[in-house]
Amino acid sequence: MDFDLTREQEMIRKEVRLFAEKEIAPVALELDEKEAFSSELTRKMGEIGLFGMIVSEAYEGQQMDYIAYIIAVEEIARIDGSQAATIAAGNSLGIGPIYYFGTEEQKKKYLPPLCRGEGLWGFGLTEPTAGSDAGGSKTTAVKDGNEWVLNGSKIFITNAASEMSLGVTVQAITGTRSNGRPEYTCFLVEHGTPGFKAVEMHRKMMWRASNTAELYFDDVRVPAASVLGNIGDGFHQMLQTLDGGRLSIGAMGLGGAQGAYDVALKYANSREQFGQPISKFQAVAFKLADCAMEIECGRNLLYKACWLRDHKRAFAKEAAMAKLYCSELMGRVANHAVQIHGGYGLMKEYNVERFYRDQKLLDIGEGTSEVQRLVISRYIGC
Repeated sequence: MDFDLTREQEMIRKEVRLFAEKEIAPVALELDEKEAFSSELTRKMGEIGLFGMIVSEAYEGQQMDYIAYIIAVEEIARIDGSQAATIAAGNSLGIGPIYYFGTEEQKKKYLPPLCRGEGLWGFGLTEPTAGSDAGGSKTTAVKDGNEWVLNGSKIFITNAASEMSLGVTVQAITGTRSNGRPEYTCFLVEHGTPGFKAVEMHRKMMWRASNTAELYFDDVRVPAASVLGNIGDGFHQMLQTLDGGRLSIGAMGLGGAQGAYDVALKYANSREQFGQPISKFQAVAFKLADCAMEIECGRNLLYKACWLRDHKRAFAKEAAMAKLYCSELMGRVANHAVQIHGGYGLMKEYNVERFYRDQKLLDIGEGTSEVQRLVISRYIGC
C-alpha cells in the first residue's frame, strides 16, 4: 500500500493552504460577524481553480482526482467553514448533478461558468417536511404540452440566493410508480424564471458567511429540455449525489478538526500557568494527543473512501463512515480546543469559538449522523 500523496496533490494542499491563510483568514471573523456572503472571495476561489475540480477540461474543469478535491476542501475548512461550504456545495451539489446526469447541451451551457467560479448552482432537495426522509418531498411538476409546471418549496439550500446564483437543481414529484410510490424527476431551474423566488436565510448559528436559501415555486414553467437526465431518475440522482457530497462534508469535518487542533496547540504552547506552558500539563497534553490521533484516523478513513471512488469501486459505505466519523471528530476536537483556551475560547476574537459553532451543521447536513448510522448498519447486514 502507498500512503504518499502525488506531487499534484501535495501542490494542491500547499497552494490552497497559502490562499486560505492569505485571503480568507484576515476577513473570516468580519464576514462571520456581519453574516455576509463574499462574492469577491468566491470569485478568487474560482480563479485559483477550486470549482469544477473533478470536471473534464472539455467543460473548463480542472480534471483532477477526488482526493485532490477533498484536500482543497479540507484546507479551506481548516481556516473557515463558511468558505469551505461554498466550495463543497458548489462542486458536489451544484456542479456534480449536471456533470454526471446532464445532457451534452446542459453541460455545455451551465458547466463552464460554474467551473470558472463565475456563478453558483443550488441543490434543491430538502423541504420543510422532507429532511432525513428525502422521499417525503411535496414539490410537484406537472407536464403541460412541451413544458413542466413546478409548485412547492425547498429550504436550507446552499448557494441558491446569492448575487452569483444562476439556478438550482430541483427534485419534484412527476407521477406515481406501479408500486404506488412517487416518481421523482430533477429539473434545472434558472434564476429569473417567472414564479421562482429564492430568499436568503439569516440568523444562523454556523456557516454565517455562506449563502443559504429558501426556494419557492409558484406555477414555474420550464421547458422539457430542463429535465435532468431521464424522467423518473430523480431520486437515484439525488442519492448518488449525496454519496459524493458526504465525502465533501467529511473533508469539512477533517479540515475543521485540524484547524481547531492547530489553534489549540499553538495556544497551549504559549499560555503559561504555574510557571510553565499549559501544554506541559498532562491534562492538556493528553487532550492534544487524542486530537492528533483521531485526526490521523479520520484522514486515513476519508482518503481511503476517496481512493475507492477514484478507482471506480464501491464507496458508499466508506463515504457514510467518513462523513459520520469526521463530522463527530470535529465536534470532539473543537470541544477540547475551547476547553484548552478556557475563558478565551468563548470570545469571538479567538477563532476556536467559530470552529465550535460551525461543527454542528456537519452532524445534520448531507444526512444526519443518525441517518449515516442507519446507512452503515444496512451495509453491514443489520
